Amino acid sequence: MEKTYQPESIETRWYQRWEADNRFAPAGRGTPFSMMIPPPNITGSLHMGHAFQDTIMDTLARYKRMQGNNTLWQIGTDHAGIATQMLVERKLAAEQGKTRHDLGRDAFMNKVWEWKEESGGHITRQLRRMGASVDWSRERFTMDDGFYKAVQEVFVRLHEDSLIYRGKRLVNWDPTLHTAISDLEVENRDRQGSFWHFRYPLADGVKTDDGRDHLVVATTRPETLLGDTGVAVNPDDPRYASLVGKFVELPLVGRRIPIVADGHADMDKGSGCVKITPAHDFNDYEVGKRQGHLLINVLAKDATVLERAEIYNLKGQLQPGEDASLPAQYAGLDRFEARRQIVDDMDAAGLLQEVETVNNTLPFGDRSGDLIEPLLTDQWFVAVEELARPAIKAVEDGDIEFVPKNYENMYFSWMRDLQDWCISRQLWWGHRIPAWYDESGNVYVARTEAEAREKYGIAADVALTQDEDVLDTWFSSALWTFATLGWPEQTEELATFHPTSVLVTGFDIIFFWVARMIMMTLRFTGEVPFKTVYVHGLVRDGQGNKMSKSKGNVLDPIDLIDGISLDDLVEKRTGNMMQPQKAKAIARATRDEFKEGIEPHGTDALRFTFLSQATTGRDIKFDMSRLDGYRNFCNKLWNASRYVLMNADGEDCGADGGEVTLSLADRWILSALQKTTAQVTRHIDAYRFDHASQALYDFVWNEYCDWYLELSKPVLWDDVQGSTNAAGDRTSGAAEAELAKRQRGTRQTLVRVLEAVLRLAHPMMPFISEEIWQRVAPLAGTHAGAGDSIMVQPWPESHGDSIDETAERDIDWLKGVIVAVRNVRAEMNIAPGREIDVLLTKGRAEDAARLRQNRPFLMKLAKLASATWLDDPDDAPLSATQLVGEMEVLVPMAGLIDKDAELARLDKEIARQNKQIEGIEKKLDNENFIAKAPAAVVDKERGKLAEVRGARALLEEQRQKIGSL
Repeated sequence: MEKTYQPESIETRWYQRWEADNRFAPAGRGTPFSMMIPPPNITGSLHMGHAFQDTIMDTLARYKRMQGNNTLWQIGTDHAGIATQMLVERKLAAEQGKTRHDLGRDAFMNKVWEWKEESGGHITRQLRRMGASVDWSRERFTMDDGFYKAVQEVFVRLHEDSLIYRGKRLVNWDPTLHTAISDLEVENRDRQGSFWHFRYPLADGVKTDDGRDHLVVATTRPETLLGDTGVAVNPDDPRYASLVGKFVELPLVGRRIPIVADGHADMDKGSGCVKITPAHDFNDYEVGKRQGHLLINVLAKDATVLERAEIYNLKGQLQPGEDASLPAQYAGLDRFEARRQIVDDMDAAGLLQEVETVNNTLPFGDRSGDLIEPLLTDQWFVAVEELARPAIKAVEDGDIEFVPKNYENMYFSWMRDLQDWCISRQLWWGHRIPAWYDESGNVYVARTEAEAREKYGIAADVALTQDEDVLDTWFSSALWTFATLGWPEQTEELATFHPTSVLVTGFDIIFFWVARMIMMTLRFTGEVPFKTVYVHGLVRDGQGNKMSKSKGNVLDPIDLIDGISLDDLVEKRTGNMMQPQKAKAIARATRDEFKEGIEPHGTDALRFTFLSQATTGRDIKFDMSRLDGYRNFCNKLWNASRYVLMNADGEDCGADGGEVTLSLADRWILSALQKTTAQVTRHIDAYRFDHASQALYDFVWNEYCDWYLELSKPVLWDDVQGSTNAAGDRTSGAAEAELAKRQRGTRQTLVRVLEAVLRLAHPMMPFISEEIWQRVAPLAGTHAGAGDSIMVQPWPESHGDSIDETAERDIDWLKGVIVAVRNVRAEMNIAPGREIDVLLTKGRAEDAARLRQNRPFLMKLAKLASATWLDDPDDAPLSATQLVGEMEVLVPMAGLIDKDAELARLDKEIARQNKQIEGIEKKLDNENFIAKAPAAVVDKERGKLAEVRGARALLEEQRQKIGSL
């Protein structure tokens, strides 16, 4: 092995080897275990959330393979309708100065497919870098031919069952992209804005109880008043009870609109009166439905004001008999320009009562950055009520289990209050809706135009035109678990791997993806899509903030793996920012946080960091110091393995069956390994990856490396003389034979425990475990010849009968004595390498026996000149003392330290502490400081005072001990 651990030299090499050897495909035997990767967008690149999620999934996949399961981790990508279309349109504009409309639909689609083939695999290359052991031979894409067939089949069947329909409804509309978007594609941003309070004149000479001739309504969107259909007051509001059923004159338009009683109006908010615009506000739409109002749309798809309103009834039918006139001066104006003009005109008419500055939360399209409009458009919908019932029951009955269980409540709250799902998008890239129209607007749903003609008896000379819209990407991804396995064909893969075993996902898409998969899968397969939903939290920065490009706090997992210079990191975070001041602030913060850039850490260290923080369902604060710590853990494992190989390679390790004698340390570490194996297994089974990684870390670092490797040295570096001294009356020949057996036993234990540790570590740290295992396995009697891999080795099993409680108690005693001696050295400032005498007393007979049995270990590890049992504590010289249970560990002080020099040193340090305490006390006694300083600053000073006082007390105690010598 190389002297230092260099992850970059092994990771790519091993992944290419695994993939070439087809290690990721199902074994074809064993109990099936399957997972579907949440399909990343083909436009995307790996972010911290992906890396975290994929680490969890890969850990499960590798673990299940080693347990002998027939394991499939299905890979695939999503076509990402809006994101991909925008990217290709921008590329087309930059390179050719053309729009998609210049090319036409077919030519533009060809361009998208070209881009997909050339550049659409970036994120899958990054998944390889993370070590994801997905079955690449079965890679799917939500726009491939097989998937398209499944999507068509589902759409047609749902339509035939009257569960898909077309209607005019209010949707989130992006005026830039000219398409409906889902709630998940809406970003809510806090913005400061205005709240305009307008006077609406009462009609027919009616007045309020207090004599006013108008009602006051307030709005943040004055342009929508052109589409008002009423004013609502609370039915319990006595101020307006007499006005319900009366009318107001809609300003600027002149339309009479009714005053209605509706609980939507909050009588404690503002005037208690609310304008109702059903065609331009989701809450108002519900009020309009309750009140039987018409829907008056006043905006075009580009968010400009129409010349004439579009008026519909609640069924979406056009009402040509209604007055659709709008003020001519606003026709064609952009919504924001119309807003300014309407406010001016209301002010000029004396109808603007006041303007209030408010903080709003406004919806923006995450792709276009434009303000989203609730807009009345023709769309396709899924009627979800019938689909939701069995999906709710599946979770209620335990057929699907959420981990952690509390996310079931989130699932139920959404599923029991569902609105019909808008599934159409006004794009070109995506699954085109399988519906055709004749010249009269009649719609015919079928898989193909030929099927439509046959199904509906349409003559060949009747022109049919396919619907221009495509399906929401969530519609196709809702079929992910079964369509990837070949449905609607009844394939062998579908029979073997469906239902899938577990879904790993974030809580933010439980409704958008998880719930819809459950609904669709139950409907079309009669099975649940998965048996367990493991819900993980989101990855945030070290301060708990959401990572975003606008905040400049994004970390690229590949940069953490391979490293990045400070200048490149700053450029990455600020390069595309339009606001120079913000870019400078982010650059400054980045330089403060990453003074030397980011050093390479390797994939295994990053994965282990993620797993260590994978508490069930909680967001994680990504801590760079943890990443540094787990890189050190990889180094620790590497160096420990080098020690084992240096002492075992070419030596007799008992692999051929030679007689062995196991030392106390050997028996202890084998027992501890059994317990660790049981812990790691139990925690992974319970999805407690944080506990599993901690159990492995503690065993490797604390028990195997820090203690067992040290305990092995007295055996491996012993000689015949040492063995004779330990054995007492043995002959030299017998001593040689016994030494050989003991050394063989220790080498065997070193190797076998390390080999088992590597198998335990493999699902979490696949690269370093494979690299080391290839060298260790032959010594452990496990074949590691050409083509062999740790990936196909059996998962370690825990055997309860191998737990040696006696050995564990004896080692705990030995550890206690060694730690006690080390504590005395530290307290008395005795050099670590100086051999000292130790006396043990006041213990029990078994303590004396343990000293006799373990004196070689104790002498070596505690750096002792002698270790003696003292029967009469009164015979002890003046000593520093530590307790191990009831037993006293005594270190005679005479001659060990320069008493006067040590007292002088301690006096100087105590004086320094006194001066620091005096300064803090003076500050805290200052009334001005206490009154003016922030509470957090005062608390910090008080905490500092307590800390320094505690340090002084320890120094004074130490001075007293040394003074008594």
